Amino acid sequence: MPLPHYRVSSRIGSIAESATMKVDAKAKALKAAGEDVIGFGAGEPDFPTPEHIVEAAVVAAKDPKNHKYTPAAGLPELREAIAEKTTRDSGYAAEASQVLVTNGGKHAVYASLAALVDPGDQVIVPSPYWTTYPEAIKLAGGSTVEVFAGPEQGYKVTVEQLQEAVTERTKALMFVSPSNPTGAVYSPEETQAIGRWAAEQGIWVITDEIYEKLTYDDVPFTSIASVPELADQVVILSGVAKTYAMTGWRVGWMVGPTDVIKAATTLQTHLTSNVANVCQRAALAAITGPEEPVQQMREAFDRRRSMIVEKLNRIAGFETPVPQGAFYAYVDARGALNREIDGSTPTSTAELAELILEKAKVAVVPGEAFGPSGYLRLSYALGDEDLAEGIGRIERLLGSK
Repeated sequence: MPLPHYRVSSRIGSIAESATMKVDAKAKALKAAGEDVIGFGAGEPDFPTPEHIVEAAVVAAKDPKNHKYTPAAGLPELREAIAEKTTRDSGYAAEASQVLVTNGGKHAVYASLAALVDPGDQVIVPSPYWTTYPEAIKLAGGSTVEVFAGPEQGYKVTVEQLQEAVTERTKALMFVSPSNPTGAVYSPEETQAIGRWAAEQGIWVITDEIYEKLTYDDVPFTSIASVPELADQVVILSGVAKTYAMTGWRVGWMVGPTDVIKAATTLQTHLTSNVANVCQRAALAAITGPEEPVQQMREAFDRRRSMIVEKLNRIAGFETPVPQGAFYAYVDARGALNREIDGSTPTSTAELAELILEKAKVAVVPGEAFGPSGYLRLSYALGDEDLAEGIGRIERLLGSK
């Protein structure tokens, strides 16, 4: 009798589709079908990539040396530039040999977890979390231990909460500041306390710093990798996508101890080889070039941040803390649940998000994608007019305070 065969492996069949990508795809499909949909789902700047970066890519595309394979870990000059940037901005003394260039920041997440996590290991993930973390942990054979911090804590976990989550199987902590999805930014004191705690516990810290350049109100970015005791047990993840409006270019990186980077590079030799050379040349131009375009985009995000929080807090049942970083507003929408809205009574934010899309033609991401129900994430990385119109539609549907 032949052995049973399944068309899709249980490993891949067990993971969930990216909720943010799913919402964005649905909004774009509705737009393509002629619906007037406004999407707050994708974490994608609405600005074009700065011209000097595009020009560097054009020049690179014409150079035959970029038509060939390069080292799997990345172009030597890009790795050197990333090491210099990491030393300067994260306070972590890095050399080029400690850098792996990846196909976007998401690839860096997978590579770091694949390099560190064994089956049965536990990874502590503060919640609300980016939707990809638990799925990447699962693929590595590990399990996620969620530690939730609500709006009353500014969406930031404490050392005491983390301590309660530790077991003998704890391998790593995911640390994200500024945060996707909440926009929370840990203070220097909070960051250092968590870093020292992780060092004392002997666990790895994987710190996602993709939004490091996007903080507001003079709030500083502090890298947990700057804690000296963590030097040999921290991996830094970042990339050019958010800061330089380069989501489609797919260039990220991981920085950390040489043995971990070497292991992740070996994986990459089989998985993707090198990142596209033209994109690497563009990334080099981004991180070594002028910062004025970054500042201009940050100022636009700051203006939209004020606008979206003010407008969201007019809506019945919504309470929205002021985010200090990234470009997301994380709405406490529990007050909008379990009441009649245009003939429906949503009992979860998944149902509320569906109702908002159906009735108001506005796409938002429900809190279930990032942890507990009761919350909504709205990206304000879209045009001012769409932002105002979209929030206005939600207010007309849900009512005003």
